[in-house]
Amino acid sequence: MINDLAKMKNDEWLEADGLGGFTSGTVSGIRTRRYHALLLTATKPPSGRVVLVNGFDAWLDTEGGTFSLSSQLYNPDVMHPDGARRIEQFKADPWPQWIYSLEDGTKIQFELFARNGASVTVLAWHLITSKRKPILSFRPFLSGRDYHSMHHENGAFQFEPEIQGKRIVWHPYSGLPGIIVLSNGEYLHQPDWYRNFLYEQERARGLDFTEDLAAPGVFSWDLAREEAVCILAAEGFENGLLTVNDPPEKLAADLRRAELRRRQKFSLALDRSADVYLVKRGRGKTIVAGYPWFTDWGRDTFISLRGLCLATERFDDARDILLEWAGVVSEGMLPNRFPDQGDQPEYNSVDASLWYIIAVHDFLQAMQDRAGMVLQRLKKTLQQAVEAILTGYSQGTRFGIHMDQDGLLAAGVPGVQLTWMDSKIGDWVVTPRTGKPVEVQALWLNALWIASQFSERWKEPFARGRESFGARFWNEQSGFLYDVVDVDRQPGKVDGLFRPNQILALGGLPIPLIAGERAKRVVEAVTQRLWTPLGLRSLAPEEPGYAPRYEGGVRERDSVYHQGTVWPWLIGPFVEAWVRVHGESDDAKREARTRFLMPIMEHLNNAGLGHVSEIADGDPPHTPRGCPFQAWSLGEVLRLDRIVLAVPERKEIRASSRSRAASKDVSTSGAEVIR
Repeated sequence: MINDLAKMKNDEWLEADGLGGFTSGTVSGIRTRRYHALLLTATKPPSGRVVLVNGFDAWLDTEGGTFSLSSQLYNPDVMHPDGARRIEQFKADPWPQWIYSLEDGTKIQFELFARNGASVTVLAWHLITSKRKPILSFRPFLSGRDYHSMHHENGAFQFEPEIQGKRIVWHPYSGLPGIIVLSNGEYLHQPDWYRNFLYEQERARGLDFTEDLAAPGVFSWDLAREEAVCILAAEGFENGLLTVNDPPEKLAADLRRAELRRRQKFSLALDRSADVYLVKRGRGKTIVAGYPWFTDWGRDTFISLRGLCLATERFDDARDILLEWAGVVSEGMLPNRFPDQGDQPEYNSVDASLWYIIAVHDFLQAMQDRAGMVLQRLKKTLQQAVEAILTGYSQGTRFGIHMDQDGLLAAGVPGVQLTWMDSKIGDWVVTPRTGKPVEVQALWLNALWIASQFSERWKEPFARGRESFGARFWNEQSGFLYDVVDVDRQPGKVDGLFRPNQILALGGLPIPLIAGERAKRVVEAVTQRLWTPLGLRSLAPEEPGYAPRYEGGVRERDSVYHQGTVWPWLIGPFVEAWVRVHGESDDAKREARTRFLMPIMEHLNNAGLGHVSEIADGDPPHTPRGCPFQAWSLGEVLRLDRIVLAVPERKEIRASSRSRAASKDVSTSGAEVIR
């Protein structure tokens, strides 16, 4: 038996549908977040997310008694029933699967998966060993709420279903997709409310943590006769996969076979993890910043793209994403975020547009060996977007963003957060960094250099800005770079807090801005003061305001988001800088892989299984926090693994993996593959 219940509740699995909806939960089956659900649908992909089916209770009746196969946590801290203790085994590959071992010797396998490209979740129970006539019962819990909200008992919920043979449809509330259930079991209508579900993670985050869910009835199966199948779908979003005449067990087998075939096309597990962040937006594509609560953010998309798409050689996806975003340049700026509600994007970012230029550069570099008119037209379109961004920035745009006389980029107005350190509480911008932030200059100068390769116009500003950077940001006394110069638009005022932003002047971008002894001093200082096995601290422990842990309510957490909290995505620029100052030799890359990459790769087995968390505590044991599935965290790990730290033998292994995946036989029996 798996006897570490705390770890079972902390480790989370994710099944994404490719549209922005997802299915997620914990290894224990106990829902600890409001976002954990069996069917969570994006009604306006990838936003407009609603929870339709939150969870379930399941139990088995045999000659030996009644045994629970699920557990819930109710307020005040009451766990019922006791199904979690019967979990003998859990596997996340190729999708979540559990083995339950019952006291009478019965063993049950349970699996679930989301079908890519549709809001469809398949659940199946398979009898491994048992006494005579085991009867499985399954009670789904429904809501129909915004995924950020909570649901409570009310008289408006519509319990009565539409029943057409094996197809049952609920319409809990008007204006929401109906909930389709297809099963090969028997349904008994027993409407009731289950009250006071408790979500531990929400309570720890200082948020509302209890809700009530509707339980319309119970499905039952005789497992001695056949596998129990239950297919959940959002009406109107099933993408034609649920044909009317096919029996549910055949539909489940077809969906299983097709999804297994799709997943086996990925040569390595990390490639499959990367796939869950690539989703549709309108007719194009974008990248979800993180699960379970982020949608697509500009900054995150362009940082993530280099690892999720380019390192995995998904060049068509990269092209589609860059083209989609090229169409929303406004006054030289790209949106930082598309809100969940409403159609007006938010442009409060100085660096998202610059990261776009970096992504364009890396994409075109990856494509440089290809020829043809289509590529030339694509290159022209992307370069026009680059020109539009730099023109807007150099002439001046929103929030005081403009190129100053020294060739550097000034930005910021009171009350607006513009850099990636963007925490804001009411009117309080926690880390305003108004003036000339160091990583913004690194991005700006790299963007100018990129544009200067196809336009003479940007050569002089680049040269001027680079000279100013070296003169104005180096802190000789301390041996590292200032975090911000001309703070609050006051010429000569500097911010000398030791933060990781300076590492982007050495690594993570096409050209470094400092080299030699200065670069070595910075890298050594960052290694000693900021590096942890899960990434870089956002503030050195010796600095005033350092926060060792990210915990408490909303205000407490937001106030320390960038005050020492570890950010795994920064491992990419840091390791690239480390390799650069160590000569970029194969030996240096091997050492960096062992010393810096392997510890964060071990994290793939914790928190968000197969993924990398958004953040972690600054102090040991560096507990993972925030989103357990974060795009730029995984993207930078992939970029390091496949590009920055690639040495001849790693390239050969990668090519061999692709070859094996291409020739792999796809089993026609999903159950046999899983077992």
